[in-house]
Amino acid sequence: MALYDLIIIGAGPAGITAAIYAARQKLKTLVISKDVGGQVALTADIENWIGYQFITGSELTKKFDEHIEAYKDTIGLELGTEIIGIGRKNSNFLAKTKSGTYESRVVIIASGKKPRPLNVPGEQEFKGKGLTYCAVCDAPLFPRKDVAVIGGGNSALEAALQLTKIANKVYLINKNPAMKGEKAIIDKVEKNPKVEKVYNSITKEILGDKFVNAVRVEQNGKERRINVQGVFVEIGLIPNTDFVDLAGKNKYNEIIVNSSTETNVPGLFAAGDVADVPEKQIVVAAAEGCKAALAAARYLAKLK
Repeated sequence: MALYDLIIIGAGPAGITAAIYAARQKLKTLVISKDVGGQVALTADIENWIGYQFITGSELTKKFDEHIEAYKDTIGLELGTEIIGIGRKNSNFLAKTKSGTYESRVVIIASGKKPRPLNVPGEQEFKGKGLTYCAVCDAPLFPRKDVAVIGGGNSALEAALQLTKIANKVYLINKNPAMKGEKAIIDKVEKNPKVEKVYNSITKEILGDKFVNAVRVEQNGKERRINVQGVFVEIGLIPNTDFVDLAGKNKYNEIIVNSSTETNVPGLFAAGDVADVPEKQIVVAAAEGCKAALAAARYLAKLK
């Protein structure tokens, strides 16, 4: 089994940035991830990424690919596989995946977050049959349809705006009395005639036959049926930390780190949305990835 200086779990903004800075430090690095881009790849429009006033998620993901390709002699990529655990072998770490086990002196966890489920009747039954968690991926499947977006934050607002370009009508179902998000995005939603805001509404059930045909909600204490052919769940994200037993976590299951991205386990670092840092933004995740790689390099220098 080859021994790496560093294994990075995840290839989103934090993981890719960490890999690039690790390569510049001449660390033998392996990146393990299901894909490249993370949440960026699932985002339609990105505004104010440094150097770009506007860029799409797919375009930025392509830039990530191109950047890491420039360091292919130093960075190993194990894509399309899922991490299932991190263990110890003496003072080293073992990263266990469904396809194999890899050993390294240090590890950076940058596994990001995944969509939070509704946990209501019909969700599992109609997943992939009209119910989805990714507007970027699946919006083109609903041309001239009536659809519902469940949520009230930035991700829900962005999904609703994207769907207005394709769907006939968009119901924005929000359990709160108002939207929560960036003012600029809220203003765009408010001005779009295709969006109907359904406030104070708790989603109770996803209905359908072979495919989704309605959502049952409780609005202001009264039951309401909203006929739609598609449902987009955008109620937030949960950390991808099910495989992490070594490091301490907070009540949200985010990995607890200090200002240098160090966990409570020497040699184990965490960066990006998976960590308990405030402000879940792409630029913040990238910065934390940079910090993690530099901290890992310092840690390795002390070992040597």
